[in-house]
Amino acid sequence: MPEDKIIRNNFRNEVLADYSTPEAEYKNDLFPVAQIFDCSDWMTNYNDFWDYDKDKIKLFNKFNQEIIKPFEQYLVPVILLRKETPREAVCQVFEKVNTGGVSLTVFELLTATFAADKFQLREDWEKREKQMKKLADLGNIYSTDFLQAVTLVATHQHPSGTVSCTRKDILNLKLEEYKDWGEKVTQGFEKATKLLYTQKIFSARDLPYQPQLTVLAANFAVLGDRSETDPIRAKLVRWYWCGVFGELYSSAIESRMAKDLTQVLRWIESSDSEPDTIKDANFAPNRLVRLYTRRSAAYKGLSALLLRDRGCDFRTGYNIDALIYHEEPIDIHHIFPRSWCDKNGIKPELYDSVVNKTPLSSRTNKIIGGNAPSIYLSRLQKEAGISEERMDEILRSHIIDPVALRTDNFEAFFQARQKALLNRIEKRWVNL
Repeated sequence: MPEDKIIRNNFRNEVLADYSTPEAEYKNDLFPVAQIFDCSDWMTNYNDFWDYDKDKIKLFNKFNQEIIKPFEQYLVPVILLRKETPREAVCQVFEKVNTGGVSLTVFELLTATFAADKFQLREDWEKREKQMKKLADLGNIYSTDFLQAVTLVATHQHPSGTVSCTRKDILNLKLEEYKDWGEKVTQGFEKATKLLYTQKIFSARDLPYQPQLTVLAANFAVLGDRSETDPIRAKLVRWYWCGVFGELYSSAIESRMAKDLTQVLRWIESSDSEPDTIKDANFAPNRLVRLYTRRSAAYKGLSALLLRDRGCDFRTGYNIDALIYHEEPIDIHHIFPRSWCDKNGIKPELYDSVVNKTPLSSRTNKIIGGNAPSIYLSRLQKEAGISEERMDEILRSHIIDPVALRTDNFEAFFQARQKALLNRIEKRWVNL
Protein backbone atom coordinates (compact mmCIF):
# COMPACT_ATOMS: atom_id res chain seq x y z
CA MET A 1 0.00 0.00 0.00
CA PRO A 2 1.75 3.23 -1.12
CA GLU A 3 2.35 5.34 1.97
CA ASP A 4 2.29 8.60 -0.03
CA LYS A 5 -1.44 8.04 -0.64
CA ILE A 6 -2.34 7.76 3.04
CA ILE A 7 -2.76 10.82 5.29
CA ARG A 8 -2.06 10.02 8.93
CA ASN A 9 -2.28 11.72 12.30
CA ASN A 10 1.04 10.55 13.71
CA PHE A 11 0.23 11.76 17.21
CA ARG A 12 -2.83 9.52 17.46
CA ASN A 13 -1.50 6.88 15.05
CA GLU A 14 -4.69 6.94 13.00
CA VAL A 15 -5.49 7.21 9.29
CA LEU A 16 -7.24 10.46 8.35
CA ALA A 17 -7.62 9.75 4.64
CA ASP A 18 -6.83 6.77 2.45
CA TYR A 19 -6.78 7.07 -1.33
CA SER A 20 -4.29 4.30 -2.07
CA THR A 21 -6.75 2.38 -4.28
CA PRO A 22 -9.38 3.43 -6.86
CA GLU A 23 -12.09 2.25 -4.46
CA ALA A 24 -10.66 4.51 -1.76
CA GLU A 25 -10.77 7.42 -4.20
CA TYR A 26 -14.41 6.73 -5.04
CA LYS A 27 -15.36 6.35 -1.40
CA ASN A 28 -13.73 9.65 -0.38
CA ASP A 29 -14.74 11.59 -3.52
CA LEU A 30 -11.05 12.19 -4.33
CA PHE A 31 -10.47 12.70 -8.05
CA PRO A 32 -6.89 11.98 -9.29
CA VAL A 33 -5.44 14.92 -11.22
CA ALA A 34 -3.66 12.49 -13.55
CA GLN A 35 -7.09 11.55 -14.99
CA ILE A 36 -8.21 15.10 -15.78
CA PHE A 37 -7.76 14.78 -19.57
CA ASP A 38 -9.21 11.25 -19.72
CA CYS A 39 -11.83 10.92 -17.00
CA SER A 40 -14.54 8.82 -18.69
CA ASP A 41 -13.42 5.45 -17.25
CA TRP A 42 -12.91 6.93 -13.79
CA MET A 43 -16.39 8.53 -13.93
CA THR A 44 -18.04 5.25 -15.01
CA ASN A 45 -16.35 3.31 -12.21
CA TYR A 46 -17.18 6.08 -9.71
CA ASN A 47 -20.90 5.96 -10.61
CA ASP A 48 -20.85 2.16 -10.54
CA PHE A 49 -19.22 2.20 -7.10
CA TRP A 50 -22.07 4.38 -5.79
CA ASP A 51 -24.67 2.30 -7.64
CA TYR A 52 -25.57 5.35 -9.77
CA ASP A 53 -26.74 7.37 -6.79
CA LYS A 54 -28.41 10.56 -8.07
CA ASP A 55 -26.63 12.84 -5.63
CA LYS A 56 -23.22 11.40 -6.58
CA ILE A 57 -24.00 11.75 -10.28
CA LYS A 58 -24.97 15.40 -9.71
CA LEU A 59 -21.77 15.96 -7.68
CA PHE A 60 -19.54 14.58 -10.44
CA ASN A 61 -21.41 16.45 -13.19
CA LYS A 62 -20.91 19.73 -11.34
CA PHE A 63 -17.23 18.89 -10.80
CA ASN A 64 -16.92 18.06 -14.49
CA GLN A 65 -18.44 21.38 -15.64
CA GLU A 66 -16.61 23.65 -13.19
CA ILE A 67 -13.21 21.95 -12.98
CA ILE A 68 -12.52 19.39 -15.72
CA LYS A 69 -14.04 21.19 -18.72
CA PRO A 70 -12.05 24.43 -18.24
CA PHE A 71 -8.88 22.34 -18.27
CA GLU A 72 -9.89 20.66 -21.50
CA GLN A 73 -10.59 24.01 -23.16
CA TYR A 74 -7.43 25.78 -21.92
CA LEU A 75 -5.05 26.76 -24.73
CA VAL A 76 -1.37 26.40 -23.89
CA PRO A 77 0.80 28.92 -25.80
CA VAL A 78 3.63 27.32 -27.75
CA ILE A 79 6.67 29.02 -29.24
CA LEU A 80 8.41 26.85 -31.82
CA LEU A 81 12.18 27.27 -31.87
CA ARG A 82 13.81 25.47 -34.76
CA LYS A 83 17.43 24.35 -34.90
CA GLU A 84 18.35 27.22 -37.19
CA THR A 85 17.00 29.84 -34.73
CA PRO A 86 19.98 32.05 -33.66
CA ARG A 87 21.00 31.72 -30.04
CA GLU A 88 20.47 35.43 -29.33
CA ALA A 89 16.88 35.08 -30.56
CA VAL A 90 16.35 32.08 -28.28
CA CYS A 91 17.70 34.11 -25.37
CA GLN A 92 15.35 36.99 -26.17
CA VAL A 93 12.35 34.65 -26.29
CA PHE A 94 13.20 33.20 -22.89
CA GLU A 95 13.64 36.66 -21.40
CA LYS A 96 10.24 37.80 -22.73
CA VAL A 97 8.18 34.77 -21.68
CA ASN A 98 9.90 34.23 -18.34
CA THR A 99 8.65 37.43 -16.72
CA GLY A 100 7.23 35.57 -13.72
CA GLY A 101 10.48 33.79 -12.86
CA VAL A 102 14.16 34.53 -12.53
CA SER A 103 15.40 36.70 -15.36
CA LEU A 104 17.43 34.66 -17.84
CA THR A 105 20.72 36.11 -19.05
CA VAL A 106 23.24 35.13 -21.68
CA PHE A 107 25.09 33.35 -18.89
CA GLU A 108 22.07 31.10 -18.29
CA LEU A 109 21.69 30.29 -21.95
CA LEU A 110 25.40 29.69 -22.45
CA THR A 111 25.32 27.44 -19.39
CA ALA A 112 22.67 25.31 -21.11
CA THR A 113 24.63 25.32 -24.37
CA PHE A 114 27.85 24.19 -22.72
CA ALA A 115 25.95 21.57 -20.70
CA ALA A 116 25.22 19.80 -23.99
CA ASP A 117 28.98 19.23 -24.18
CA LYS A 118 29.03 18.05 -20.56
CA PHE A 119 30.69 21.23 -19.27
CA GLN A 120 29.31 22.85 -16.12
CA LEU A 121 29.75 26.59 -16.77
CA ARG A 122 28.14 27.65 -13.50
CA GLU A 123 30.46 25.50 -11.39
CA ASP A 124 33.47 26.76 -13.33
CA TRP A 125 32.39 30.39 -12.88
CA GLU A 126 31.77 29.98 -9.15
CA LYS A 127 35.33 28.69 -8.68
CA ARG A 128 36.78 31.59 -10.66
CA GLU A 129 34.64 34.14 -8.85
CA LYS A 130 35.83 32.83 -5.50
CA GLN A 131 39.43 32.90 -6.71
CA MET A 132 39.17 36.53 -7.86
CA LYS A 133 37.48 37.73 -4.67
CA LYS A 134 40.36 36.43 -2.58
CA LEU A 135 42.64 39.04 -4.12
CA ALA A 136 40.28 41.95 -4.67
CA ASP A 137 37.52 43.87 -2.97
CA LEU A 138 36.30 45.49 -6.17
CA GLY A 139 33.49 43.05 -5.74
CA ASN A 140 31.00 43.40 -8.54
CA ILE A 141 32.71 41.24 -11.14
CA TYR A 142 29.65 39.49 -12.49
CA SER A 143 29.45 36.44 -14.71
CA THR A 144 28.41 38.63 -17.64
CA ASP A 145 31.51 40.84 -17.15
CA PHE A 146 33.67 37.73 -17.21
CA LEU A 147 32.00 36.39 -20.36
CA GLN A 148 32.40 39.78 -22.04
CA ALA A 149 36.13 39.75 -21.30
CA VAL A 150 36.49 36.18 -22.61
CA THR A 151 34.54 37.11 -25.75
CA LEU A 152 36.69 40.20 -26.31
CA VAL A 153 39.93 38.23 -26.28
CA ALA A 154 38.42 35.30 -28.24
CA THR A 155 37.15 37.55 -31.04
CA HIS A 156 40.49 39.37 -31.01
CA GLN A 157 42.05 36.09 -32.15
CA HIS A 158 39.55 35.50 -34.97
CA PRO A 159 40.93 35.70 -38.54
CA SER A 160 38.24 38.26 -39.37
CA GLY A 161 39.84 40.69 -36.94
CA THR A 162 36.43 41.92 -35.77
CA VAL A 163 36.55 42.38 -32.01
CA SER A 164 33.18 42.51 -30.26
CA CYS A 165 31.43 41.56 -27.04
CA THR A 166 27.73 41.99 -27.77
CA ARG A 167 25.18 39.47 -26.54
CA LYS A 168 25.22 37.82 -29.94
CA ASP A 169 28.99 37.39 -29.78
CA ILE A 170 28.86 35.95 -26.26
CA LEU A 171 26.24 33.40 -27.34
CA ASN A 172 28.45 32.40 -30.28
CA LEU A 173 31.37 31.72 -27.94
CA LYS A 174 32.73 28.22 -28.45
CA LEU A 175 33.45 25.97 -25.50
CA GLU A 176 37.04 25.54 -26.74
CA GLU A 177 37.48 29.34 -26.75
CA TYR A 178 36.14 29.58 -23.21
CA LYS A 179 38.52 26.87 -22.03
CA ASP A 180 41.47 28.50 -23.85
CA TRP A 181 40.91 31.93 -22.35
CA GLY A 182 39.04 31.36 -19.08
CA GLU A 183 42.10 31.08 -16.86
CA LYS A 184 43.97 33.90 -18.63
CA VAL A 185 40.97 36.21 -18.19
CA THR A 186 40.71 35.24 -14.52
CA GLN A 187 44.34 36.25 -14.08
CA GLY A 188 43.59 39.37 -16.12
CA PHE A 189 40.93 40.48 -13.64
CA GLU A 190 43.32 39.82 -10.76
CA LYS A 191 46.04 41.93 -12.41
CA ALA A 192 43.51 44.64 -13.29
CA THR A 193 42.29 44.95 -9.69
CA LYS A 194 45.89 45.11 -8.44
CA LEU A 195 46.62 47.92 -10.88
CA LEU A 196 43.54 49.82 -9.71
CA TYR A 197 44.70 49.36 -6.12
CA THR A 198 47.87 51.26 -7.03
CA GLN A 199 45.60 54.03 -8.33
CA LYS A 200 43.78 54.11 -4.95
CA ILE A 201 40.58 52.50 -6.15
CA PHE A 202 39.86 50.01 -3.38
CA SER A 203 36.22 48.97 -3.67
CA ALA A 204 33.34 48.56 -6.10
CA ARG A 205 31.86 51.75 -4.67
CA ASP A 206 34.92 53.71 -5.83
CA LEU A 207 35.07 52.16 -9.30
CA PRO A 208 34.22 54.83 -11.91
CA TYR A 209 33.28 52.45 -14.74
CA GLN A 210 32.70 48.70 -14.44
CA PRO A 211 33.17 48.08 -18.21
CA GLN A 212 36.63 49.67 -18.09
CA LEU A 213 37.68 47.06 -15.55
CA THR A 214 36.50 44.37 -18.00
CA VAL A 215 38.55 45.87 -20.86
CA LEU A 216 41.57 46.24 -18.57
CA ALA A 217 41.29 42.55 -17.64
CA ALA A 218 41.04 41.60 -21.33
CA ASN A 219 44.20 43.58 -22.08
CA PHE A 220 46.07 41.83 -19.29
CA ALA A 221 44.79 38.45 -20.54
CA VAL A 222 46.19 39.03 -24.05
CA LEU A 223 49.45 40.58 -22.83
CA GLY A 224 50.12 37.83 -20.29
CA ASP A 225 53.54 38.14 -18.62
CA ARG A 226 54.47 41.03 -20.92
CA SER A 227 52.22 43.27 -18.84
CA GLU A 228 54.62 42.97 -15.89
CA THR A 229 56.76 45.90 -17.09
CA ASP A 230 56.65 49.53 -16.04
CA PRO A 231 56.28 51.09 -19.53
CA ILE A 232 53.28 48.91 -20.40
CA ARG A 233 51.61 49.46 -17.04
CA ALA A 234 52.17 53.23 -17.40
CA LYS A 235 50.32 53.17 -20.73
CA LEU A 236 47.46 51.17 -19.24
CA VAL A 237 47.20 53.65 -16.36
CA ARG A 238 47.14 56.63 -18.72
CA TRP A 239 44.46 55.01 -20.90
CA TYR A 240 42.41 54.19 -17.82
CA TRP A 241 42.34 57.72 -16.40
CA CYS A 242 41.63 59.29 -19.78
CA GLY A 243 38.54 57.10 -19.95
CA VAL A 244 37.50 58.18 -16.45
CA PHE A 245 38.01 61.94 -16.72
CA GLY A 246 36.90 62.03 -20.34
CA GLU A 247 33.73 60.21 -19.17
CA LEU A 248 33.94 58.14 -22.33
CA TYR A 249 32.27 55.02 -20.96
CA SER A 250 28.90 56.70 -20.46
CA SER A 251 27.49 55.62 -23.84
CA ALA A 252 28.15 53.23 -26.75
CA ILE A 253 29.87 51.04 -24.19
CA GLU A 254 30.23 47.76 -26.10
CA SER A 255 31.74 49.41 -29.17
CA ARG A 256 34.09 51.43 -26.93
CA MET A 257 35.20 48.23 -25.17
CA ALA A 258 35.98 46.47 -28.45
CA LYS A 259 37.79 49.48 -29.88
CA ASP A 260 39.85 49.98 -26.72
CA LEU A 261 41.10 46.41 -26.62
CA THR A 262 42.29 46.62 -30.21
CA GLN A 263 43.74 50.13 -30.00
CA VAL A 264 45.44 49.79 -26.60
CA LEU A 265 47.20 46.60 -27.69
CA ARG A 266 48.27 48.29 -30.93
CA TRP A 267 49.51 51.32 -28.96
CA ILE A 268 51.59 49.08 -26.73
CA GLU A 269 53.22 47.58 -29.84
CA SER A 270 53.71 50.97 -31.49
CA SER A 271 53.82 54.22 -29.50
CA ASP A 272 52.79 56.20 -32.59
CA SER A 273 49.13 55.21 -32.44
CA GLU A 274 47.34 56.45 -29.31
CA PRO A 275 43.88 54.98 -28.64
CA ASP A 276 40.83 57.14 -29.38
CA THR A 277 40.05 57.10 -25.65
CA ILE A 278 43.23 59.12 -25.08
CA LYS A 279 42.76 61.34 -28.12
CA ASP A 280 39.10 62.05 -27.34
CA ALA A 281 39.53 62.65 -23.61
CA ASN A 282 38.47 66.22 -22.91
CA PHE A 283 37.52 67.51 -19.50
CA ALA A 284 35.71 70.84 -19.74
CA PRO A 285 36.67 73.26 -16.91
CA ASN A 286 33.01 74.06 -16.06
CA ARG A 287 32.30 70.32 -15.70
CA LEU A 288 34.27 70.25 -12.44
CA VAL A 289 31.88 72.62 -10.66
CA ARG A 290 28.90 70.44 -11.67
CA LEU A 291 30.19 67.23 -10.12
CA TYR A 292 27.98 66.73 -7.08
CA THR A 293 27.60 63.04 -6.30
CA ARG A 294 29.43 59.74 -6.32
CA ARG A 295 27.33 58.58 -9.28
CA SER A 296 29.66 60.48 -11.60
CA ALA A 297 32.76 58.66 -12.83
CA ALA A 298 34.82 61.87 -12.79
CA TYR A 299 33.74 62.51 -9.18
CA LYS A 300 35.06 59.10 -8.14
CA GLY A 301 38.17 59.72 -10.22
CA LEU A 302 38.98 62.96 -8.41
CA SER A 303 38.59 61.26 -5.05
CA ALA A 304 41.02 58.53 -6.11
CA LEU A 305 43.38 61.15 -7.55
CA LEU A 306 43.60 62.92 -4.20
CA LEU A 307 44.39 59.61 -2.51
CA ARG A 308 46.92 58.77 -5.19
CA ASP A 309 48.69 62.06 -4.56
CA ARG A 310 48.94 61.19 -0.86
CA GLY A 311 46.22 63.36 0.64
CA CYS A 312 46.47 63.30 4.45
CA ASP A 313 43.74 63.21 7.09
CA PHE A 314 43.24 66.59 8.80
CA ARG A 315 43.35 65.10 12.29
CA THR A 316 45.88 62.27 12.22
CA GLY A 317 48.11 63.39 9.39
CA TYR A 318 48.07 59.82 8.06
CA ASN A 319 47.73 59.26 4.33
CA ILE A 320 44.07 58.54 3.67
CA ASP A 321 44.88 55.35 1.76
CA ALA A 322 46.66 53.99 4.84
CA LEU A 323 43.51 54.57 6.91
CA ILE A 324 41.45 52.76 4.27
CA TYR A 325 43.88 49.84 4.43
CA HIS A 326 43.27 49.63 8.17
CA GLU A 327 39.50 49.74 7.54
CA GLU A 328 38.78 53.14 9.07
CA PRO A 329 35.57 54.71 7.67
CA ILE A 330 36.55 57.17 4.93
CA ASP A 331 34.18 59.22 2.83
CA ILE A 332 33.97 62.42 0.81
CA HIS A 333 33.13 65.33 3.13
CA HIS A 334 32.56 69.07 2.77
CA ILE A 335 35.55 71.32 3.44
CA PHE A 336 33.34 74.34 4.12
CA PRO A 337 30.51 72.63 6.06
CA ARG A 338 27.06 72.72 4.52
CA SER A 339 25.38 74.39 7.53
CA TRP A 340 28.04 77.13 7.62
CA CYS A 341 27.55 77.74 3.89
CA ASP A 342 23.75 78.02 4.30
CA LYS A 343 24.18 80.57 7.09
CA ASN A 344 26.61 82.60 4.99
CA GLY A 345 24.59 82.70 1.78
CA ILE A 346 26.70 80.24 -0.24
CA LYS A 347 24.63 78.56 -2.95
CA PRO A 348 24.21 74.74 -2.85
CA GLU A 349 25.40 74.41 -6.46
CA LEU A 350 28.75 75.70 -5.22
CA TYR A 351 29.17 74.18 -1.76
CA ASP A 352 27.90 70.75 -2.89
CA SER A 353 30.39 70.68 -5.76
CA VAL A 354 33.32 68.29 -5.59
CA VAL A 355 35.51 71.40 -5.45
CA ASN A 356 34.33 71.79 -1.84
CA LYS A 357 34.76 68.12 -0.94
CA THR A 358 37.67 65.85 -0.04
CA PRO A 359 38.29 62.39 1.48
CA LEU A 360 38.39 62.44 5.30
CA SER A 361 37.87 59.99 8.14
CA SER A 362 34.49 59.96 9.86
CA ARG A 363 36.11 60.92 13.20
CA THR A 364 37.71 63.97 11.64
CA ASN A 365 34.42 64.97 10.03
CA LYS A 366 32.66 64.82 13.41
CA ILE A 367 35.15 67.33 14.83
CA ILE A 368 34.62 69.58 11.81
CA GLY A 369 30.84 69.50 12.37
CA GLY A 370 29.14 72.62 11.07
CA ASN A 371 31.88 75.00 12.19
CA ALA A 372 33.71 77.60 10.16
CA PRO A 373 37.09 76.36 8.86
CA SER A 374 38.95 78.85 11.07
CA ILE A 375 37.28 77.30 14.13
CA TYR A 376 37.62 73.61 13.28
CA LEU A 377 41.23 73.99 12.13
CA SER A 378 42.12 75.59 15.45
CA ARG A 379 40.30 72.79 17.31
CA LEU A 380 42.01 70.07 15.28
CA GLN A 381 45.43 71.59 15.86
CA LYS A 382 44.83 71.86 19.59
CA GLU A 383 43.28 68.41 20.14
CA ALA A 384 45.76 66.56 17.91
CA GLY A 385 48.81 68.63 18.82
CA ILE A 386 49.43 69.66 15.20
CA SER A 387 51.49 72.75 14.47
CA GLU A 388 50.16 75.41 12.11
CA GLU A 389 52.96 74.68 9.66
CA ARG A 390 52.14 70.95 9.61
CA MET A 391 48.43 71.68 9.20
CA ASP A 392 49.22 73.85 6.18
CA GLU A 393 51.14 70.91 4.67
CA ILE A 394 48.15 68.64 5.25
CA LEU A 395 45.80 71.13 3.59
CA ARG A 396 48.08 71.46 0.58
CA SER A 397 48.05 67.66 0.20
CA HIS A 398 44.34 68.12 -0.60
CA ILE A 399 45.09 71.00 -2.98
CA ILE A 400 43.58 73.50 -0.52
CA ASP A 401 44.88 77.07 -0.09
CA PRO A 402 45.58 77.36 3.68
CA VAL A 403 45.21 81.15 3.76
CA ALA A 404 41.76 81.15 2.15
CA LEU A 405 40.58 78.37 4.47
CA ARG A 406 41.90 79.96 7.66
CA THR A 407 40.21 83.26 6.81
CA ASP A 408 36.88 81.56 5.95
CA ASN A 409 37.08 83.04 2.45
CA PHE A 410 34.92 80.62 0.46
CA GLU A 411 35.19 82.47 -2.85
CA ALA A 412 38.99 82.64 -2.78
CA PHE A 413 39.19 79.01 -1.63
CA PHE A 414 36.79 77.80 -4.34
CA GLN A 415 38.51 79.60 -7.21
CA ALA A 416 41.97 78.50 -6.11
CA ARG A 417 40.99 74.87 -5.62
CA GLN A 418 39.05 74.68 -8.86
CA LYS A 419 42.08 75.91 -10.77
CA ALA A 420 44.43 73.60 -8.89
CA LEU A 421 42.25 70.54 -9.49
CA LEU A 422 41.99 71.31 -13.20
CA ASN A 423 45.78 71.73 -13.39
CA ARG A 424 46.23 68.40 -11.64
CA ILE A 425 43.91 66.63 -14.09
CA GLU A 426 45.56 68.31 -17.08
CA LYS A 427 49.05 67.53 -15.83
CA ARG A 428 48.28 63.91 -15.15
CA TRP A 429 45.96 62.70 -17.89
CA VAL A 430 43.67 64.80 -20.01
CA ASN A 431 43.85 67.77 -22.37
CA LEU A 432 41.67 70.70 -21.30
